[in-house]
Amino acid sequence: MRRLVAGTGWKMNNGIADSIRYAEELRSRIAGLDTSAIDIYVLPPFTSLATAANAFAGSPVAVGGQNMHWDDSGSWTGEISASMLLETGCRYVELAHSERLQHFGETYEAVRRKVDKAMSVGLIPIVCLGETAQEKADGRADEVLADQLLTSIDGQPDERVPEIILAYEPRWAIGAAEAASPEYVEERHRALRTILRKHCGEEIAERTRIIYGGSVTPENGRDILDIKDVDGLFVGRAAWKPEGFARIVELVSDAAKRKQAA
Repeated sequence: MRRLVAGTGWKMNNGIADSIRYAEELRSRIAGLDTSAIDIYVLPPFTSLATAANAFAGSPVAVGGQNMHWDDSGSWTGEISASMLLETGCRYVELAHSERLQHFGETYEAVRRKVDKAMSVGLIPIVCLGETAQEKADGRADEVLADQLLTSIDGQPDERVPEIILAYEPRWAIGAAEAASPEYVEERHRALRTILRKHCGEEIAERTRIIYGGSVTPENGRDILDIKDVDGLFVGRAAWKPEGFARIVELVSDAAKRKQAA
C-alpha cells in the first residue's frame, strides 16, 4: 500500500517565533497518535525553515521549502537553491503551486528543471497539478493535467517517478469556499493514475502517490481520503494553526489504517 501523506504549506505565514510555538503545540497534540504508517510535512517560509527543522527534530514531522531554483548558485537575486534547502534541514520542496504560476509567470518547463535538480540532491519534490476554472468549463481538465504531469517528469527514468509526490490542486478550488466534490476529485485522480499507467507502466502508476489539496478542511477531509486513488491531503489555511493540522494528521492516520485493513 502507498504511504499516505499529511502536509501543509504555510505560504507567507508563521515567522520564527510563531514557528516555534506551532511546532511545540503540534508535537504535543500528535504525541499520542500512531503516525508510523504516514508521512507528515510542513512547508514554512524560507526565513523559518531552519527554526522549524530544529523545532521538529526527533518528531515525525519533516520540513520542506515552498519553492527553489534549478541552478546550484549564481546571479539569481532572491532565489534559493536545492543545496540551501538541504542545509536548513529540508526533506521536501513544493513546486508549481498555482500562486507561483498565476502571479510569477512560472511554467511547467521551469518546473521540470526544478524537479531534476531537487531529485539530484535527494529532495522529494511535491509537484502541484491543476486546471483553471476556464479549463474545467471547457472540459479540458484531464488534457491539462496530462500536459503538466508529463512535462514535469520528462526525462526522469520511470523507476524514479514514484519518488515524486503529485499534488492535485484544482486552481479554481484553492482558497475557495469549498473543495472540489469527492466525485470530481475521484475522476481527476483516476485520470492522473491512468496517465502514469500509460506512460510509465502499471507498477510505477501504482507506486506513485497522488495527494489532494484545495480548500481541504477537517470536515471534508475524511470523504476525500476514502477515495481509492487519493494518497493524502495537502492543506493550506485549515492547517495554519497547529490544532487544525493535528486534526488533519489524525484523519490521515485513521485513513491509513482503514486502507491497510481493506
